[in-house]
Amino acid sequence: MNYDRILIRYGELSTKGKNRKVFIHKLKRNIKRVLRNFEKINIEADRERMFILLNGEDGLEIIELLKNVFGIQSFSPAIKTDKELENMKNAALDLFKKIHQAGETFKITTKRSDKTYYLDTNEINQIFGAHLLKNIPELKVDVKKPDINLQIEIREKAVYFSCENIPGAGGLPVGSSGKGMLMLSGGIDSPVAGFLSMKRGVEIEAVHFYSPPFTSERSKQKVIDLTEKLANISGSVKLHIIPFTEIQQLIAKQVPENYSMTTTRRLMLRITDEIRRKNDGLAIITGESLGQVASQTLESMYAINDVTNTPILRPLITMDKSEIIDISRAIDTFEISNLPYEDCCTVFVPASPKTKPKKEKVQYFESYIEFEPLISKAVENTETIAITPKAAEQDEFGDLF
Repeated sequence: MNYDRILIRYGELSTKGKNRKVFIHKLKRNIKRVLRNFEKINIEADRERMFILLNGEDGLEIIELLKNVFGIQSFSPAIKTDKELENMKNAALDLFKKIHQAGETFKITTKRSDKTYYLDTNEINQIFGAHLLKNIPELKVDVKKPDINLQIEIREKAVYFSCENIPGAGGLPVGSSGKGMLMLSGGIDSPVAGFLSMKRGVEIEAVHFYSPPFTSERSKQKVIDLTEKLANISGSVKLHIIPFTEIQQLIAKQVPENYSMTTTRRLMLRITDEIRRKNDGLAIITGESLGQVASQTLESMYAINDVTNTPILRPLITMDKSEIIDISRAIDTFEISNLPYEDCCTVFVPASPKTKPKKEKVQYFESYIEFEPLISKAVENTETIAITPKAAEQDEFGDLF
């Protein structure tokens, strides 16, 4: 017997009260985006559960994609029957035989959502347990640590059987916590920051600063590839590519070298804030980890943050580099980030950057430079690309997970 649907259990949505419908709608939308290539599926959702009706589509492929969708606590391939007892018993036995191997133990777990059903939970457990023991030789019960847990869910209009509980990605559906602009370099940290932000329900749009001829087309493609990895989680991600050469050359010419990095970061933040305003974002996301490099000391962050009142989210702020690398490997961005194509943050790094810059000093240096026209020009000439999982499937670096 083949599975005909996948039963999805919500994660933190169970705590959302009156906003629950909004979260369920976001989750359904994200699943549709991720599974857009499976044209035959149908998704049904109610307050307690969501079902993906396979209609002949490849359930194994769909299962692999669902593992990466935030907002899912767990899910189970399932079959549906009517509530006639003999039909239920036949379905349970057929499903169990498909999963069971000699020597494995089992138990029955029943959830009786339809309280009007004429059998109670204990009676259902006993009937189906006896049916399996009668028809499968040498089968044994283990209620504490069974090899197979046959789950029976009695609902108002049908009964659902499943034998597998597959862990989901947890978190909140992407988009349920608003939109943030991810400052995406070609390094290891920022894609991980984007991933963790999406896990808390933030829809991300990526912003990348591009400085040709100092940075190559390969460095640009590298960032597109990283964005494709993130798009495989939410279904789509917009990437804004900012021309930054003219501004960086002006900074190098006019600002003292040891303060040039601080001014560069301030200008990046100002431009990202403009992109945020144009795209209705609520926050800026960075891959900063406290003390990792000169621009990530508290003194540097204080001087750089001065240019905006927009909330800045730093999911990696307390993480060690090894922890960040572990996550980057898990989400399959590490190898791409390690490709030797420099971005604008690395090609203009001064020999001795100021690790404790003074806000008043950087303001003084910048007061002699008219940056506003260049900021407007950079924003106006931004290239925006819509990245989808379909593009990611063609990525030379393989699947996301």
